[in-house]
Amino acid sequence: MTRALRAVIADDQALVRTGFKMILTADGIEVTAEAADGAEAVAAVRRTRPDVVLMDIRMPQMDGIEATRRIVGDDQAQTRVIILTTYDLDHYVYAALTAGASGFLLKDVSPEHLVAALRLVQTGDALLAPTITRRLIERFAPHHEPQPPAHRDLSTLTPRELEVLRLLATGLSNAELASRLFLSPTTVKTHVARILSKLNLRDRVQAVVYAYETGLITPPQPPTRSPGGGGRRQGIRDGHGGG
Repeated sequence: MTRALRAVIADDQALVRTGFKMILTADGIEVTAEAADGAEAVAAVRRTRPDVVLMDIRMPQMDGIEATRRIVGDDQAQTRVIILTTYDLDHYVYAALTAGASGFLLKDVSPEHLVAALRLVQTGDALLAPTITRRLIERFAPHHEPQPPAHRDLSTLTPRELEVLRLLATGLSNAELASRLFLSPTTVKTHVARILSKLNLRDRVQAVVYAYETGLITPPQPPTRSPGGGGRRQGIRDGHGGG
């Protein structure tokens, strides 16, 4: 018999934790612990060894970003983290992804999507589409100093694997990679798996983050506005033009 998926819920609002717990347990997911702050979440993971953590970002004592970093950094845990956030694409989400989270959900997620997300991440897939990850990185990476993760070296990749990583980081799916490179989907999956293994990355989301942070892919520069030529268009776009 397959073991039930096990989860920890970390959020400083008891009502939020209760609501998520009801949804998960109703679908056969075992909630091994609840945590009201990051420190409690780290302790709960070490104590119960869940498959997935639903992690709020803004919590007292220790926030969700530092808690994620500690959980993912524990080689024995093998626990994946899904970030819960109220706002789409904020800089906290970018920080959490670089800390090792496998994706994020908005707090108004439907019960069906919540359950599906936990089961998806448990299988080792990434919850966040690479295209969305790329939008996050293009928006926030220019404001951060590149800090390549330790013990990872692009030189360990073959030329073909490097090519796959570059294309993967642009947001292409496995099917799109196969079409672009004239390879079978199975071969593409093998290349992706080898890239993740060689670079010690958990999933495709982390691969996209890593490609940007090492400079393999660079965020596009904003278009240069010609002197005096873009004011009216910008005003209209911002809702202040016209007249």
